[in-house]
Amino acid sequence: MMAQRTGQEDPERYLFVDRAVIYNPATQADWTAKKLVWIPSERHGFEGASIKEERDDEVLVELAENGKKAVVNKDDIQKMNPPKFSKVEDMAELTCLNEASVLHNLKDRYYSGLIYTYSGLFCVVINPYKNLPIYSENIIEMYRGKKRHEMPPHIYAISESAYRCMLQDREDQSILCTGESGAGKTENTKKVIQYLAHVASSHKGRKDHNIPGELERQLLQANPILESFGNAKTVKNDNSSRFGKFIRINFDVTGYIVGANIETYLLEKSRAVRQAKDERTFHIFYQLLAGAGEHLKADLLLEGFNSYRFLSNGYIPIPGQQDKDNFQETMEAMHIMGFSHDEILAMLKVVSSVLQFGNISFKKERNTDQASMPENTVAQKLCHLLGMNVMEFTRAILTPRIKVGRDYVQKAQTKEQADFAVEALAKATYERLFRWLVHRINKALDRTKRQGASFIGILDIAGFEIFELNSFEQLCINYTNEKLQQLFNHTMFILEQEEYQREGIEWNFIDFGLDLQPCIDLIERPANPPGVLALLDEECWFPKATDKTFVEKLVQEQGTHSKFQKPRQLKDKADFCIIHYAGRVDYKADEWLMKNMDPLNDNVATLLHQSSDKFIAELWKDVDRIVGLDQVTGMTETAFGSAYKTKKGMFRTVGQLYKESLTKLMATLRNTNPNFVRCIIPNHEKRAGKLDPHLVLDQLRCNGVLEGIRICRQGFPNRIVFQEFRQRYEILTPNAIPKGFMDGKQACERMIRALELDPNLYRIGQSKIFFRAGVLAHLEEERDLKITDIIIFFQAVCRGYLARKAFAKKQQQLSALKVLQRNCAAYLKLRHWQWWRVFTKVKPLLQVTRQEEELQAKDEELVKVREKQWKVEAELEEMERKHQQLLEEKNILAEQLQAETELFAEAEEMRARLAAKKQELEEILHDLESRVEEEEERNQVLQNEKKKMQGHIQDLEEQLDEEEGARQKLQLEKVTAEAKIKKMEEEILLLEDQNSKFLKEKKLMEDRIAECTSQLAEEEEKAKNLAKLKNKQEMMITDLEERLKKEEKTRQELEKAKRKLDGETTDLQDQIAELQAQIEELKIQLAKKEEELQAALARGDDEAVQKNNALKLIRELQAQISELQEDLESEKASRNKADKQKRDLSEELEALKTELEDTLDTTAAQQELRTKREQEVAELKKALEEETKNHEAQIQDIRQRHATALEELSEQLEQAKRFKANLEKNRQCLETDNKELACEVKVLQQVRSESEHKRKKLDGLVQELQTKVAEGERLRAELAEKGNKLQNELDNVSSLLEEAEKKGIKFAKDAASLESQLQDTQELLQEETRQKLSLSSRIRQLEEEKNNLQEQQEEEEEAQKSLEKQVTALQSQLADAKKKVDDDLGTIEGLEESKKKLLKDMEILSQRLEEKAMAYDKLEKTKNRLQQELDDLMVDLDHQRQIVSNLEKKQKKFDQMLAEEKNISARYAEERDRAEAEAREKETKALSLARALEEALEAKEEFERQNKQFRTDMEDLMSSKDDVGKNVHELEKSKRTLEQQVEEMRTQLEELEDELQATEDAKLRLEVNMQALKAQCERDLQAREEQNEEKKRLLVKQVRELEAELEDERKQRALAVASKKKMEADLKDLEAQIEAANKARDEAIKQLRKLQAQMKDYQRELEEARASRDEIFAQSKENEKKLKSLEAEILQLQEELAASERARRHAEQERDELADEIASSASGKSALLDEKRRLETRIAQLEEELEEEQSNLELLNDRFRKTTLQVDTLNSELAAERSAAQKSENARQQLERHNKELKAKLQELEGSAKSKFKATISALEAKIGQLEEQLEQEAKERAAANKLVRRTEKKLKEVFMQVEDERRHADQYKEQMEKANARMKQLKRQLEEAEEEATRANASRRKLQRELDDATEASEGLSREVSSLRNRLRRGGPITFSSSRSGRRQLHIEGASLELSDDDAESKGSDINEPQAAPTE
Repeated sequence: MMAQRTGQEDPERYLFVDRAVIYNPATQADWTAKKLVWIPSERHGFEGASIKEERDDEVLVELAENGKKAVVNKDDIQKMNPPKFSKVEDMAELTCLNEASVLHNLKDRYYSGLIYTYSGLFCVVINPYKNLPIYSENIIEMYRGKKRHEMPPHIYAISESAYRCMLQDREDQSILCTGESGAGKTENTKKVIQYLAHVASSHKGRKDHNIPGELERQLLQANPILESFGNAKTVKNDNSSRFGKFIRINFDVTGYIVGANIETYLLEKSRAVRQAKDERTFHIFYQLLAGAGEHLKADLLLEGFNSYRFLSNGYIPIPGQQDKDNFQETMEAMHIMGFSHDEILAMLKVVSSVLQFGNISFKKERNTDQASMPENTVAQKLCHLLGMNVMEFTRAILTPRIKVGRDYVQKAQTKEQADFAVEALAKATYERLFRWLVHRINKALDRTKRQGASFIGILDIAGFEIFELNSFEQLCINYTNEKLQQLFNHTMFILEQEEYQREGIEWNFIDFGLDLQPCIDLIERPANPPGVLALLDEECWFPKATDKTFVEKLVQEQGTHSKFQKPRQLKDKADFCIIHYAGRVDYKADEWLMKNMDPLNDNVATLLHQSSDKFIAELWKDVDRIVGLDQVTGMTETAFGSAYKTKKGMFRTVGQLYKESLTKLMATLRNTNPNFVRCIIPNHEKRAGKLDPHLVLDQLRCNGVLEGIRICRQGFPNRIVFQEFRQRYEILTPNAIPKGFMDGKQACERMIRALELDPNLYRIGQSKIFFRAGVLAHLEEERDLKITDIIIFFQAVCRGYLARKAFAKKQQQLSALKVLQRNCAAYLKLRHWQWWRVFTKVKPLLQVTRQEEELQAKDEELVKVREKQWKVEAELEEMERKHQQLLEEKNILAEQLQAETELFAEAEEMRARLAAKKQELEEILHDLESRVEEEEERNQVLQNEKKKMQGHIQDLEEQLDEEEGARQKLQLEKVTAEAKIKKMEEEILLLEDQNSKFLKEKKLMEDRIAECTSQLAEEEEKAKNLAKLKNKQEMMITDLEERLKKEEKTRQELEKAKRKLDGETTDLQDQIAELQAQIEELKIQLAKKEEELQAALARGDDEAVQKNNALKLIRELQAQISELQEDLESEKASRNKADKQKRDLSEELEALKTELEDTLDTTAAQQELRTKREQEVAELKKALEEETKNHEAQIQDIRQRHATALEELSEQLEQAKRFKANLEKNRQCLETDNKELACEVKVLQQVRSESEHKRKKLDGLVQELQTKVAEGERLRAELAEKGNKLQNELDNVSSLLEEAEKKGIKFAKDAASLESQLQDTQELLQEETRQKLSLSSRIRQLEEEKNNLQEQQEEEEEAQKSLEKQVTALQSQLADAKKKVDDDLGTIEGLEESKKKLLKDMEILSQRLEEKAMAYDKLEKTKNRLQQELDDLMVDLDHQRQIVSNLEKKQKKFDQMLAEEKNISARYAEERDRAEAEAREKETKALSLARALEEALEAKEEFERQNKQFRTDMEDLMSSKDDVGKNVHELEKSKRTLEQQVEEMRTQLEELEDELQATEDAKLRLEVNMQALKAQCERDLQAREEQNEEKKRLLVKQVRELEAELEDERKQRALAVASKKKMEADLKDLEAQIEAANKARDEAIKQLRKLQAQMKDYQRELEEARASRDEIFAQSKENEKKLKSLEAEILQLQEELAASERARRHAEQERDELADEIASSASGKSALLDEKRRLETRIAQLEEELEEEQSNLELLNDRFRKTTLQVDTLNSELAAERSAAQKSENARQQLERHNKELKAKLQELEGSAKSKFKATISALEAKIGQLEEQLEQEAKERAAANKLVRRTEKKLKEVFMQVEDERRHADQYKEQMEKANARMKQLKRQLEEAEEEATRANASRRKLQRELDDATEASEGLSREVSSLRNRLRRGGPITFSSSRSGRRQLHIEGASLELSDDDAESKGSDINEPQAAPTE
């Protein structure tokens, strides 16, 4: 029977708590005895411990688990609740409400199998990761109709209370389930629906429906459908809901379910496209692929799991589940919901199409970025599934139509854009399917027949999420949770207030919902200032907005908000932070604008809307509301603006929609009575029975449970009924309540008075007494103490009673012993008596006696038998009763066994599922634990380091770092300025060369104009001019032969080609007759040449790839160089640290030596201390040596890295050389091709002779062109004049530089004289210090002035020392100023060094001040100890001061050495910076070489185009062969012109080759410079190492010398005792000397002021020199920009030439076609007339299109003007906002200044208080002195000494004033530097304006060039038309279109209008048509 009982699990074990264990008195006594508390623990979160001892702020505790002792801060300790509150069902009842108690209670309940716990209004659920038998129908019946407090916590209790409140109060209810993924939200919502469906099912009470329980069944079946389409497997959860939902269940008046409605939020649609590792997409995809039959697979075109790109991880099975079975369940659920077969098939088609979207692949085209679709099989499948046309779909994806103005333009998409569009369409399709599905389920669940009276809403939404970097989705989720937490806070305290009002307690209502309002306003506020969502929507309206601009605007608007934070460091990945109630959350604003707009390809969307499939068309019915791609890319501002204007508010962002849905949700929730369920995940391993405390604490914080507890603590969380309070705590007040009846309230009031509690800690209501948190724990402690006292008294009484009883027993035993002894003695007397023996033998024989005995025995037996009979009868009755009970129990157990076996089977299945989850979560937990341990170790290390650092040292180091950064910036600016000067010099030389070239080009232009104006005779003169130009260029080539050695071979080949061309010109006339036979051969050759051209293009592509690889290598090298720079900077930092350590060690040495000398003659123990300190000094020296060795090793590492980097650079240069050699070979091949083509060119030149006849007609046009060319010449002349001006300015600058050098020499001489004066002042000051030291020794010998005079003397000494320090500082500043003057002659370097030295001197001064302050404190301590031995100690003090002064001198020398070393290191750093700058220059040169290569490739392409053009001309020649013989003379003329053009092209080719050679030479120079730099760096490093070693030796020598000097000073100390008496005699002499010294000091101060005035003069001269230098820089930059603009002009001219060649080629092809048609149709003149009419109509169409284009252009311009006006208004508003922000900033700065002034006043007050205290002490000491009669005479001398002290103080103040003047001067220098920088910026702006003017001039020049080209094209067209007319006239055919020729048309070509005939217009129409058609391609 017992075995059966144990085998079946009792559900009550998982619901009810065993109170016997809780009310165990042993645990209660243990708690009171040990004073148990909670202390923080890394492993368990919190651990129990007992307090052993309290020490101020710290407490010694003993851990309860292992007995270890630990010291904890008092603030970290949290109180432990009494055992009475163990496993409490409502945590709000805990008397100690803290994190530790809440966690411990949840942990205890969880380990006991109790997963549900109340916390006030919350029901906290912890996922058990196993099936529990607490969800059966029996349990539902158990909770049905019960109140919440009557039953243990359960989700059914929450559901029942909501249901009963709805029925009783007629108020709508809501159940809010939140939590992390995997915490059990979905399961709990299922249980709520299950409970409500069971309790409120309609078929139990109604008979009017045919199908019983249909609605409840459908309601339960809606969940599997939503789970299959909306749930997925994640790392945390195998069935994670990837959307939020609000299920509204409607009830009628009687409480039956009448309908339901589901609303969803934030579907994670990106999961349909890509998934993380070990995660799956939505279940439906896997269910469909696994469960679909063959017929269905064929219909849906399904494939395997691994063939879909959107299934990122392939097929991942879920343990314990089969996708095939789940698919069947989903299908059954759909049938139950009433889905038709067509609807199911259409949905599955959409699912298959989403998968097909991912398989569409795009490819980047060869020569462009345009995307193409190599295969469209996937697109065909997709279009078949979605009911679209394949061609339209591909066109919409690859070249979508985008609206520009009123028209639509087809825009080619790149591969990335096409991929993005496909993914966006897939996500949108799935989202729309999900929305339709929810709508369809709602339609099925809606019952219009029944009227719903009220509803219960179940909200299942994700809880608060804090990841490392959070995105837009997390912001939306956290925003929702903020609103829900505000609702909870509001409702919680409304209930609290109602409770207090019912009980009649005084209470001021606090709305804790307002605590969360600032954070909610930060997110949702629409304006003043706008919140995050409003700003995001605003940025989505701007076309050029990015995520960066959004973040900047957010920081600008909300930067001062209390809940908003900027990233702490620049390296932080986060863009901004928001402080939520759950903690600080970092947000990364990547792709927020895209996520908010959710853009789609609207072309495909319209296709989907027009789909032949009705289901697809229904899904995409809201096409007009989507955001198009053109709006996202922002093609033009007008397009973007018009798109929004036309939609008129139809476009809604994701943020707006989500905000609206959330406001609706919150409105419904506010109208309901909310019930809160918080789900918690115990561990990430999915392991049952394991709870991670830190994870649970984080979730409690995020879920708002701890927030609710915080609110509870503000009120009276503990409340007890009067009767229970009296029953439990009456023991504490035994006499307070009189006997007899008394009301509970009165009794409690009397008890409270007797307990003497604080009135603030309790409130007495009508039925309960309320307590603050912690009061009940205190009462429990007192009660336990009282009970222990009573029990101790009770035990004492019991022990007394037992002792007395034992004593009485002992007394009875004693009396019995006495009786026994008496009987034994009588027996011993009678045993030998004979009669006694007879009596004993006879007595047994007597029967009378035996009968009586037998009767007695029988009677006794009878009594016993009767007793046995009665007992047996009673036992029989009991056994029968027990038998009946056992039978009943047996039946009950059998029933339980059956239930338990079923539950056991389910548990076994769940266990198998959870085993895999457990393993995964265990691995994750181990990883997390290791990470946590590492992070904690790092944290401890960082905290230790933080404690070690001192605040004052940190401030100084920060100042140093700032100044170092400024110095480095100045050095970088200096290096860049030097590099710019070098560049300017080189560019001036280049400008001179280019000026000469431009002059030559000017002559060429003049020659061309002469060619156009003159006739055939003048053309011969042009040929001579061209020959002269050719000779000049050959002379230039001979001058540059040194740079062009490699190009000599190619040039010789070109000269041979020229000779061949000259020879072939004579043979041209003979070859004309043979041309007909050669036509076919030439066509074959043309085909071959085209193949070769394609091969050359392929080579060009390969070369481009090689070039990209070379650029990648260069970038990698740049990255390596940056790494080397970082290493060098780290080395600098380590060296600075080493220098600081050296200074600290030297200071410690001096302090140790002074202390050793103080305690020389005291005891032997002090000598031992001295030896120890010497050992420490030796160890410190060893540490120094080790540091130097480490430093040297690091330098060697840097050398090696530098060497490797240089080797890599050299390898890359060699690769570049090889690449160049390959290019040269390709160029040679192309030149050979050009030679072959030149033969064909000569044949084609004869065609040009016909155009000569028309040149006479074009003379008027040529004159106009001549005027334009004259304007171009004027522009060139102006440029030449500017170049001359620049040269003159350069000469002026050089003269200014020479004057500056002369001034520098003068400054050096002045500095030398100042140095000599400073040395004199130093000697005088040293003498003064010695005299004052002797005077102080004399004064302190007198015992009568031992108190007052001693203090004054010490103050005087300190003042003198500070004066010495200031003088030395001034000296060092003067030396720095000299160095500045020397260095600033050439560069800005001197300023930087002076600034650095000033900072170092400031550091030294601060360090010395600290040292003196420490010495002063020590002297004060020793003064109190050693007043009795004053005479001896005064002598010792004098000698010690002399030693200190000597040591200070040596320290100054040491500091000077250090300063020199730092100067040397600074020089090396500057040299390194120069090297880096040169490397950068070389990198720019390399880039320019790459550009030159690209230009050469472009030139090659131009030659290939010319080649094609020449071939077409040759074909024209062949067609017009018949007329050649007649026009030989004209052909010869055209031949000459063509030869001239060929020669011009050759000259251009040679110029390009020259530029290539120059680039190669520059590359060679780069290599040489790099090698030189490498060698120089190695030499510098060696020199630095040698210098470091020498300095090290010097330091060791100095330390030894210091030790020797210490010994000498000890000897001198003994001599000084003897000379003490002599010093007293010399006192008066010394006073006279002091006065003389003061006068000398005054003179020195005057000299110092003079020096300062001289320094100011030097600074002015320096500023003038800098200003002149800045002007030079500005001029050089202008030259540079002009040079760049001229180069750009050349490139543009080349491009325009190529464009004109292409246009000419197209025109000639059309002419060829016309000629062929004329040749083939000799008899068909009618065809010609038709062709002419067709062309005329085409021209008319073209003109109409032109007019339309012009009208469109005007409309675009109007819109552009409007947008510019809008931009101007926005800019003005922006300026106003900025001015307001500036005003607020100024106000803030004023407040900060005011704060600083108040702080200064506070410090002054503190100083005055200290001085008052010192004055009181000195007054007391003066009273003691006055009591002594011997001090009366010495008071007068003290007064005289006071006068002397005042004088010295005045002088000290003057010196301080001087120091402040020096500081002001330094500030002035800084201001001057800032002004110079501002002036530099102005000059840069002027340069930019000059560049803009240059660009305008270039534009005008381009216009002229275009007009020239247009004129040439027009002339060629006219010549062609004339030749064609002549041919027709010669053939004798009638010309019928003479009338139409007279009608002339005007064509606008680039600003020049030409009058052309209709035939000309026909030939030109094709040229105009092509550029118009180009955009549509």
